[in-house]
Amino acid sequence: MNVTLVTVIVLLFGLLGSGVWIAMSLMATAGISMQLLTSMPVAKIWAQAMWNSLNSWSLAALPMFIFLGEMILRTRMSDLLFEGLRPFVQIIPGRLLHINILGSAIFAAVSGSSPATAATIGKITLHQLKADGYDKQLSHGSLAGAGTLGLLIPPSIVLIIYGVLAEESIGQLFMAGVIPGLLVAGLCMSYVIVRVLLNPNLAPVKREKFDLKAKFRAVVKLLPVSTLILFILGSIYSGLATPSEAAAVGAVGSLVAAALLGDLKWSNLVEAMKGTIKTSAMICFIIAGASFLAVAMGYLKLPAQVAAFIGSLGLSPYMLIAILTLFYMFLGFFLDGISMIVMTLPITLPLVVQAGFNPVWFGIFLTLVIEVGQITPPVGFNLFVIQGLTGERLESVAMAAVPFFMLIFLAVILITLFPIIVMILPMQMAG
Repeated sequence: MNVTLVTVIVLLFGLLGSGVWIAMSLMATAGISMQLLTSMPVAKIWAQAMWNSLNSWSLAALPMFIFLGEMILRTRMSDLLFEGLRPFVQIIPGRLLHINILGSAIFAAVSGSSPATAATIGKITLHQLKADGYDKQLSHGSLAGAGTLGLLIPPSIVLIIYGVLAEESIGQLFMAGVIPGLLVAGLCMSYVIVRVLLNPNLAPVKREKFDLKAKFRAVVKLLPVSTLILFILGSIYSGLATPSEAAAVGAVGSLVAAALLGDLKWSNLVEAMKGTIKTSAMICFIIAGASFLAVAMGYLKLPAQVAAFIGSLGLSPYMLIAILTLFYMFLGFFLDGISMIVMTLPITLPLVVQAGFNPVWFGIFLTLVIEVGQITPPVGFNLFVIQGLTGERLESVAMAAVPFFMLIFLAVILITLFPIIVMILPMQMAG
């Protein structure tokens, strides 16, 4: 076991550290390990693993949700989101800072991507926040923390991938992510409110005033995005559509909304399709590579041996979750969320199920822990996005995100102590 495990670890991290693409690193590790340590037909197993991992109807939702987010990013729908929220945050301490959080929560409900959420909301808020005199650290930190909601609030690309790999209902996973997502948003808003109340200099004293007519116009501006959210989540929760069918409705709806706004231009459409193809191909390539590695580890009997070793430690269920939390936080320093899930799920999922945890709950737990990796260097994608938008040093952006790192960690503790936060909507959905 020791020789096999060391071989796999050295190969994988050696390839990743040398700059080889993640998907190629996974495939090479699997192929070389099987060639050296087994007598199995590597090429045949590789072909079967590739086909089995990608031959899933559930994955059809992936490019359509990505396309939906790309269309919103490249049209006026993102700007309308900012203008629509602006009048309603004036009475909250911190005012426009909350648009970072509320805007991220709303955009996450049609995007599914954390970096895309941070990039879109940051593009329309950071310049205005700086011009109005809001505290730079709080502006950057709130966007970094709230931008992670793109992974959790449905439709989530991470939850789609988890559902396919764990063979769980993607519809139930989507519903399970709603309340925890709102919980994280609420914690972020509460933190901003407390900070501004303790130090009013963090936000301008003067408030903008909006009459009833202006607020009504603001509500109208929110209609394009909110209608898409209603159709997507409503159709899934009511059982009228599967996640893949809802994704198709959302993709077509984004085209209709863009046309009604006069933004359905050939250039926007081409750029959205290019972005969709690049992101979808990258994700599918990683899934295929990770699937081959998972199959290889099965032939090498690593998951069973690791599970037996952890089982022999006699850990309590909560101690197991604590160790897995630290394990995934450590991986988050080096790997993106999708790679973390597809590489480790064959080992960790059986452990948590055996410990008595629901697989749907574990999917949300895993997503929350992965969110932390989005705002921790050196592979914190949200940090790179904000650095690119602001020109600030990465260290400065990372320090601004530290309080929101702690808030997400608090959310992990809350859903572990009170699993009903995650499970109440899936249970209602299942009747």
